Amino acid sequence: MDIKRMMTDVLEDLVDKELKQFIWQLCNNVTAGIEPIPRAKLQTSDREDVVDCMVYIPTSRSQRKGLALLITNIKFDHLSHRDGAEKDEANMEWLLTALGYSVEKHTNLSGDAINMAVKNFSKRHEHRDSDSTFVVIMSHGERIQNKDAIIGVRYQRNNPNDIFFVEDIFSHLNSEKCPALIDKPKVILIQACRGGKYGGLYVSDSAPESDSWVHREKDFVCFMSSLPEIAAYRDPANGSYFIMYIVDVFSTSAHKYGIMELFRRVASRMEKDQRFTHEMMKLLPCIERTTLVRKFYLFPGL
Repeated sequence: MDIKRMMTDVLEDLVDKELKQFIWQLCNNVTAGIEPIPRAKLQTSDREDVVDCMVYIPTSRSQRKGLALLITNIKFDHLSHRDGAEKDEANMEWLLTALGYSVEKHTNLSGDAINMAVKNFSKRHEHRDSDSTFVVIMSHGERIQNKDAIIGVRYQRNNPNDIFFVEDIFSHLNSEKCPALIDKPKVILIQACRGGKYGGLYVSDSAPESDSWVHREKDFVCFMSSLPEIAAYRDPANGSYFIMYIVDVFSTSAHKYGIMELFRRVASRMEKDQRFTHEMMKLLPCIERTTLVRKFYLFPGL
């Protein structure tokens, strides 16, 4: 499908009143991150001109180009090995490559090594010519100091500082530390526990569905494998459920939908997964700290 035709489809559902309001916002520069468009141009433009402001446009206008960082911790010195994580690593490397990214892969890193890998990745000169990036980290995880922490492979009771805080990814890739990625989508995927609580909660007759088990937190808008303080689940043979759904949804639907819709579809399918419908054993991924100001299509030329 032609790129402009795809973009114009985004506005097909807008009625004339809504479209006029949207154009007014662009013209008056009230939408954060979007420069005002000359009124004369807007008055004579068609939908192609307007929708260009809504979509992250790749350099080639035909395919995405960029780097991806993939870090997977499988074997730990003093914690249980993450059985099935090898499958996650292989699946994510396949997916990122299929999406057109050059993958930098690391396995079994300490907390400091994770920090250094992300820091060095932020300095890669290839980012200047890229139009987006992915950072994927898969490991044991915990909630420490009310922050999400990735557990390093040397973590133990006598070495509790072998961790990497997820928030540091944002620090390394922000506009100050990584100017080459300014105005370019930076997608973060985290497969790790965020605590040890169950994702299910029993509610009484004060809730719409009285006397039933429900998800502890739902319907709110990095993509993380579970909610804060909630454990993430992994199949020893096939890998993490979060990663399985990411690979399945992205590989079948990335040519049609923007990334936020892909994330929503992953969450929707995990909510309905029969493996997580038993009382407390519930699992929902979580979209956090999202500041995308335009729609991000992985295959914008289709």
